[in-house]
Amino acid sequence: MQDAKDERLIPYQLPFPKDAQQEIVVPDAIPTDERIWVPQAENVSFRPLCLNRSQGYWMNLLRVRKSGVLSRHRHSQPVHGWVLKGRWYYLEHDWVAEPGGYVYEPPGETHTLVVPDDVEEMITYFQVNGVMCYVDPYGNVQGYEDVFTKIDMCRKHYEDVGLGADFVDQFIR
Repeated sequence: MQDAKDERLIPYQLPFPKDAQQEIVVPDAIPTDERIWVPQAENVSFRPLCLNRSQGYWMNLLRVRKSGVLSRHRHSQPVHGWVLKGRWYYLEHDWVAEPGGYVYEPPGETHTLVVPDDVEEMITYFQVNGVMCYVDPYGNVQGYEDVFTKIDMCRKHYEDVGLGADFVDQFIR
């Protein structure tokens, strides 16, 4: 019989559940290859990390290379954000999201994202659950995004830049 100390170093010995999904490992989450960044609007792009179609959420890095108003939107489910670079804030709140900061946005939250004038590049990791509705100042829906529109944007972009539409498949669960 092995002692307890040695046993801690033994990998799990049983098979994983037959229907368990494969993990996603992204060694270069902030890529140097510009083709990985999917354009969303002028000077705004995202880098997919996990596009979970079975549970309706996505995780990505949002990169903004301009100052000003990015978008006004409402969330149907919670959103988690972690600022990696730059700063941003919402017109509707009195706080500023800065590098190393975490933001929780509850369902029903509606806000207008602004990148300050002195920020050249902002990168924030977001987990967005459910639908993100773009709205005018009075709540009238102007458009939406969900995990399926994100997948479609990725497929088109990756096809256009020569990586192939199926490049996105590695991020889909």
